[in-house]
Amino acid sequence: MNTKSGFCCVWQERMKGLDILRIDGDRLTFQDVERVALAIAEKPHEINSAADIRVEIDPSAWEKIDDSREYVEKILKDGHAHYGINTGFGDFERIRIKEEDLKQLQINLVRSHSSGVGEKLSTPVVRAMMLLRANALCRGNSGVRRVVIERILDMLNRGIHPVVPSRGSVGASGDLAPLSHIALSLIGEGEVEYKGRIVESRQALEEEGLPPLELKEKEGLALINGTQLMTACGSLVLAEMERLLDMADLCGALSVEALLGTDQAFLPLIQDARPHLGQKKSAENLMRYLRGSEIVLSHRDCGRVQDAYSLRCIPSVHGACRESLEFARGVISIEINSSVDNPLVFADEEMVLSGGNFHGAPVALVLESLAVGLSMLCNISERRIDRMVNRHYSNGLPPFLARDGGLNSGLMIAHYSAAALCSENKVLCHPACCDTIPTSGGQEDHVSMGSISGLKLLKILEHTWTILGIEILTACEALEHHKPRKPGVGTGTAYKMVRHQIPPLEKDRPLYKDIEKTVLLIRKEGFIKEVEEKITDCNLNM
Repeated sequence: MNTKSGFCCVWQERMKGLDILRIDGDRLTFQDVERVALAIAEKPHEINSAADIRVEIDPSAWEKIDDSREYVEKILKDGHAHYGINTGFGDFERIRIKEEDLKQLQINLVRSHSSGVGEKLSTPVVRAMMLLRANALCRGNSGVRRVVIERILDMLNRGIHPVVPSRGSVGASGDLAPLSHIALSLIGEGEVEYKGRIVESRQALEEEGLPPLELKEKEGLALINGTQLMTACGSLVLAEMERLLDMADLCGALSVEALLGTDQAFLPLIQDARPHLGQKKSAENLMRYLRGSEIVLSHRDCGRVQDAYSLRCIPSVHGACRESLEFARGVISIEINSSVDNPLVFADEEMVLSGGNFHGAPVALVLESLAVGLSMLCNISERRIDRMVNRHYSNGLPPFLARDGGLNSGLMIAHYSAAALCSENKVLCHPACCDTIPTSGGQEDHVSMGSISGLKLLKILEHTWTILGIEILTACEALEHHKPRKPGVGTGTAYKMVRHQIPPLEKDRPLYKDIEKTVLLIRKEGFIKEVEEKITDCNLNM
């Protein structure tokens, strides 16, 4: 599997200009999730129109899906109570439902649970949820017909995106309310985003020649019972985090040059004495990015013994975030390919079992860990920004990097923005998963609040990219004052790419546009890739 590109063994050859992803419930990766979620984006996080990826059920999953459904239909005739199939839900579990009302039971479930509130989820998150729910149903433990999964994929492939309110899930029994809004669209009710406008679901289905889905026994419950919102948030963050962490190392390297710091703290000898893998990786990055730096060499014998923590401890702090990422990667990778609804159907064993796989605790806990890690990354980045604009710590740089200071304020308030985002992150890092409020008449007496963890994490991710954008913008401005000494191969490449879009700050101008452009630039996968390619080329030519 090539994890860098996001392709894995379930990606098939291009067909009619489309990439084909076949899902089977076992092999989906968070890189796949990101690619499908952003498939209709011309630019990262900017949704356009029709998708260039088609998702299908892998034929290897058909048998287990069909066997699961056949067993559900079999037990309907045995005269026993089966939760959610011929009984009510939650505190209504003891109420048996008449045979003639079983289909209406599922419709009523979807309608009643479509009670989300707040602003709607972004289209990438909704697309990720749809893919993840379809993949979970492909595992054959949910008792649904093939057509249920196919209809989710029909809507996904044709750009029919349910309007899903972002609030309303407590994270057990999974993300009930958000998933219910997706299910509601499948049956032709509720609203969807289609061809750039909000319309009734039935209208979009009719335009695409798709009949509303007619739910059968257990299918409504299978559609709404799962951890797909929180897992979608985690998947999308994880897909960006490795690139983000490399970017943080690059920003740190630029700040080291800007502040006339040393690279001695990044030497392998120090890292080997405390061999955390994440720390070693970040230190290696810093050394590579700074290789060939005339700025670092220019003050090798300046007499300063050591740098401030925000420079010297970059490998320790950034590396700790890498370790958190690795742990989260394992948990989310398992969750993506798990059966997380209730009850679960085990056709081979002829059993339908109630359990707690819908509980979001495993996911919520790692989402909170990632949030704390990103917040810590932002904190150390903000400290480096402050040192570059603060004349008391900047090793000779002009106050706020302003030319003709006093008349001009330079990057003074750009630092304020970074500080404000860091402070907001500290509020967002309060762990939602430590809270629980009993629901469903006490039947659901411990819940994960994992959707809150996921939504907070997405906001912190946005803040992190912005703070890193401000840091690299500040560092590039500081490098103007070190000319004609040249930066390293990696840092110099980054400097040139930023300067290609953002000119030096000769006099005050509105900086919000500079910050927006910089964030968009560094968030693209091609930015760090170009830096790495330049380093590789230089190594080959040495």
